Amino acid sequence: MDMAHALLGRFLGAALAAGLLLTLTGCRDDGAGARGAREGGAVVVAPGRPGEPARTLSPEQAARERPDDSPNAADLTYVRHMIEHHRQALTMSALAPERASAEAVRRLAERITTAQRPEIEAMSRWLDRHPGPTPDPGAHDHSTMPSMATPAQLEELTGARGADFDRLFLRLMTTHHEGALKMAGEALAAGNNVAVEEMATELVATQTAEIHRMRAMG
Repeated sequence: MDMAHALLGRFLGAALAAGLLLTLTGCRDDGAGARGAREGGAVVVAPGRPGEPARTLSPEQAARERPDDSPNAADLTYVRHMIEHHRQALTMSALAPERASAEAVRRLAERITTAQRPEIEAMSRWLDRHPGPTPDPGAHDHSTMPSMATPAQLEELTGARGADFDRLFLRLMTTHHEGALKMAGEALAAGNNVAVEEMATELVATQTAEIHRMRAMG
């Protein structure tokens, strides 16, 4: 899991950096922003880089200097694919209450469902706001996504009971999570949208912890 730790640290740092309000190039208070503060108008205080003072900007200046985070192809691909990836995780987790023998496996499946269902809703809302171009027909072949369970594996999981189900569920779900980390890594490396970056960073944190838990249980 060294790779997962490195991935998590790298992406959390990237998210913190990307979460700053503005990308700053100057080190002095802007005249219009300072005048706005003196006159009692609305102002935005933009933090400076290390060793540089903050700047006082007007709301108009802040809007102009805000980086463009328009979604790109990597953002759209991540959201579209992760929705389907999460849906398969919900399908797998829904089998646990009646088939798992270990209470820890049932609780894990419940946590996965509780976390990923609202994530699907959030990503679907994001996609409604940013539909992007119509994807190519081949983009709907979700079997090409990292670590998706095959139909045969899902059939085997559905037919398993007790300890056999527990072992297979943990193995398939661990692989499934590892694929999600890969997809999140690609989005964080190539995407441009802040909201997608935040979703991907949260996924890295959550699913890395769950991989650790599943490996300990297995």
